[in-house]
Amino acid sequence: MAHTLCKIRDITKAFGENQVLRRLSLNLEKGTVTVLMGANGAGKSTLVKILSGVYQRDSGSIELNGNIFTPSTPAEAIKGGVVTVHQSINDGVIADLDVASNLMIDRLAESQYGFMLKRDHLFKEAQKIADKMDLKIDVRRPVSELGVADRQLIAIARAMSHEPSLMILDEPTSSLSASEAERLFQLIETLKERGVAILYISHRMSDIRRIADTIVSMRDGEISGVFEGENLDYEGAVNAMLGHTMTDVDINVQASKGNIVEIKALKVTEASKPFDLSVGANEVVAISGLLGSGKTALAQILFGMLQAFDGDVKLCGERYAPQSPSQAIQSGVFMSSKDRASNSVIADFDIAGNMSVPFLKSISVMHFLQRGKERQQSRDAINALDIVCQSESDGINTLSGGNQQKVMLARWLAQDCRLLLLDEPFQGVDIKSRRDIGRKVRQTATQRATIVFVAELDEALEIADRIVVMHDASIVAGFKNENVDINQILAAVTGSQSVLSESA
Repeated sequence: MAHTLCKIRDITKAFGENQVLRRLSLNLEKGTVTVLMGANGAGKSTLVKILSGVYQRDSGSIELNGNIFTPSTPAEAIKGGVVTVHQSINDGVIADLDVASNLMIDRLAESQYGFMLKRDHLFKEAQKIADKMDLKIDVRRPVSELGVADRQLIAIARAMSHEPSLMILDEPTSSLSASEAERLFQLIETLKERGVAILYISHRMSDIRRIADTIVSMRDGEISGVFEGENLDYEGAVNAMLGHTMTDVDINVQASKGNIVEIKALKVTEASKPFDLSVGANEVVAISGLLGSGKTALAQILFGMLQAFDGDVKLCGERYAPQSPSQAIQSGVFMSSKDRASNSVIADFDIAGNMSVPFLKSISVMHFLQRGKERQQSRDAINALDIVCQSESDGINTLSGGNQQKVMLARWLAQDCRLLLLDEPFQGVDIKSRRDIGRKVRQTATQRATIVFVAELDEALEIADRIVVMHDASIVAGFKNENVDINQILAAVTGSQSVLSESA
């Protein structure tokens, strides 16, 4: 029988006249995973920040383990048993420190470490945390040398070392491969056995089906639906989140208008098999595969960030081998990178500045920026993509994750291009924003080729005319997005079946 660990009652929170939470009530049970879904602006982040001690509620009450819980700082929340792993990797690790220091940083002020830091003791204790997490990383190694997935696992391991009563995970698998995500899910099962309550924020169907005991939908600062039982109603949860019936995305598959990009016998690595791929104007092709399948490497080759080991690429019939992103942009190839916080967002710029930065030359005269033109382009993009903000002068970090992602997309849609590359464009965004982005990408695809790199199959199905699968750094299958066999695609993604077809 479930036992309530955290009771949230009639919580309200407003920022000026904006009422973000409206008498929100929720129970979080021991030993269960509660998945929280909500569109951008629904209040998810505000609720998490109140539980984490970042914000103070205006009214209402929170009980944790039968006691009133009123943390005024994140440190107090952690001490009280509430630990949060945030979506942004940069919030969870410090790249300039080694793995051990990152795992132990919350404990370094404890008396046992003394005034003079004992590095051997630090490494020993950090190794215990790493072993418990089954983290196969040298704890003496600088975090700056690690990839995004390893950084995410370090952030999660650090949080787990506190042995929390309530663990909050915000989109924790957005940067993890299937095998790494499975390690996380196994650890979540262990936490459940220990009686830990887990609040898991995600819209990923694969995550939800794997771990959810309860799905809670939020809309406009309130709980709009609670779904539990053996057969969780994912569609009902999405309906409650959006406020209207969820309908299948109706893709009208577009015919290719000639070849914009032609890839012949390309080898991403020395050991990989060569492959061919052609994408025409008016066509959106999704390249899907697990983390490490080679899809990001292919995107980086096409954008001049990496060089292919072998093979040729033609762009509009001419040889194309960019040596840098600037050469790619000059050739009419644009790319929106994944992990926007590290690779795309310029924190010190406003929305307009973030949109215009790659194209300052085109909106400048005699090296003087035409501010009016920049602002008008930004306003047009804000309206076209339904970006929620006060104006184009807002700081980029004042926006939600989904709206930041829309700004990054607007950056590359502001100018015409031959080939548009989108690497995980839906990372960390809710379903409504995902569909807004997908709709805009397809609406503007007429004169260019578009390649979207995604790990989630449902995301590929929502945006693509064709779905191409990569495994072991090579293309292994291709499918037209009409009456597709999901199981066949999944078999290709996991490497258990190769289904090369004419459409690839």
